[in-house]
Amino acid sequence: MTAHPEAAPLVLLSVAGGVATVTLNRPARLNALLPQTFAELRAHLDALTSRSDVTCLVLTGSGRSFCAGLDLDAIDPDVDPDVEPAGHEAAETIDLLESFPFPTIAKIAGHCLTGGLELALACDLLVCADDASFGDTHGRWGLVPAWGLSVRLPERVGRSRARELSFTGRIVAGSAAAAIGLADRSVPPDQLDDAVAELAGEIASGSRDSNRIYKSLYAERGSTERTRALAFERSLPYGLPADLRARLAPRTGEPPTGS
Repeated sequence: MTAHPEAAPLVLLSVAGGVATVTLNRPARLNALLPQTFAELRAHLDALTSRSDVTCLVLTGSGRSFCAGLDLDAIDPDVDPDVEPAGHEAAETIDLLESFPFPTIAKIAGHCLTGGLELALACDLLVCADDASFGDTHGRWGLVPAWGLSVRLPERVGRSRARELSFTGRIVAGSAAAAIGLADRSVPPDQLDDAVAELAGEIASGSRDSNRIYKSLYAERGSTERTRALAFERSLPYGLPADLRARLAPRTGEPPTGS
């Protein structure tokens, strides 16, 4: 990925009542992901890990969407297709989110697509609006996952359902996502803020040490085999085949999101 300077912070942080809220902050682009997004997210996660006043983390997006995926304008069409341009910094940041020592909640309105879905899947709990949009559209853009989707999506919905979602690139509503286990809870859009605040408050009111230990216990089960699967995904070509290169050069007016 190539750098795209942005004037405003791409990730915002606030802490109140034991709950850290981390907000993707690129609403005009549906919070499409840039290399700087991951750098800022990682800095916040590193700082929060050592804070004694945080017992729960909420990840959300500003504006009308959680995250529409990778900004395809951040991909250099001349890059070596076998190497993720930014190394594995994005994948490692998502791993860091998953291993955050306290419970995490993805609060999802609007789009939660591909790279955005990979972010959400790293959270412990997903709460969405009924009209949110979930999908894995890697295949629509000639990309392959490199941030853990091939491991985390089947963990959520089962292998067959994960294959169906990935092979078709189908978009499902938040209510349907909850029905298949992709989201933990779906609520009317006007109730999303309150539902997440209530859930985060319940978690924050519990034992900080107990929840920290629960996180480590749940993560331990099957971790060795899982770690190998994540590493295998990253060993594959990052995904710039001819069909994506044709889309990227020349650039079109198509929204540059979706991975």
